[in-house]
Amino acid sequence: MTRMRWHRTGIAAILVLLLAGAAPASRDAPVVRSRGFLSSDGVRLHYLDAGPPAAHTIVFVPGWAMPAWIWAAQIEAFSHTYHVIAFDPRGQGESEIADAGYEPMRRGQDIAELIARLGPAPVVVVGWSLGVLDTLAYVHTHGDARLAGLVLVDNSVGEEPAPPPHKPSRAPPLSHTAFMARFVRSMFKTPQSADYLQQLTEAAMRLPEPDAVKLLNYPVPRTYWREAVYSTAKPVLYVVRPWLAGQAENLARHHPAAQSEIFADAGHALFVDDAQRFDALMDDFLRRQVWPLQ
Repeated sequence: MTRMRWHRTGIAAILVLLLAGAAPASRDAPVVRSRGFLSSDGVRLHYLDAGPPAAHTIVFVPGWAMPAWIWAAQIEAFSHTYHVIAFDPRGQGESEIADAGYEPMRRGQDIAELIARLGPAPVVVVGWSLGVLDTLAYVHTHGDARLAGLVLVDNSVGEEPAPPPHKPSRAPPLSHTAFMARFVRSMFKTPQSADYLQQLTEAAMRLPEPDAVKLLNYPVPRTYWREAVYSTAKPVLYVVRPWLAGQAENLARHHPAAQSEIFADAGHALFVDDAQRFDALMDDFLRRQVWPLQ
């Protein structure tokens, strides 16, 4: 049984954010289509669809509590050449808020069911933050037969060294609303407009606090993520900030198909903070490592 809070901001509102919220369009704006499907456990899931359907497909998976449209700059940049999908995981964006399924295995299954809808050709999955773990849960459970490559952005992949432990704050706990607003602001190192930050905060607040907490409780050891990333021979691009530089170095050294890149001057949402560099890096990866004969 799911909580029927199927939220619709409308494709027009998403397009406003796409064109004005994150980055100016350098070419004609893409046509962005709003799509949805029913998961195998009965949850209505939403995604954005842009670009030529017959082209190679890229699937973008956002992080904790974030909507699909946070990938606006990448939708604009890549949909001229590729078939671009930006996913709203359950409870996020325009997807339904479910009673259950806020753990890696079900989230990975949701990605599998999305990919199954996109045709038989292998796709590149781009996961950011919690989306990295959702994507690696998919790989761990379903393998890499439907993958052409992976782009993993700013989260641990279970390599060494482990991220430093979180130090509990002595400050009084914040309300959920105040915490989400602070979290959204903290994702960026470059200035973002007040309207953009407000839109992101409102999107993040759709996810109820109990479900948001469930998403942060990972019921598997760190080795689970490492096993997943090393189980594939497909090309892997690992893009992180300096806090994960050690993992990036080890992954590039030990995984025969992995390359890594450090963004020293960007925030957690580095693909927004430095969209131009991120898009150029990913474009080069796709053209050289994934689909070199396109």
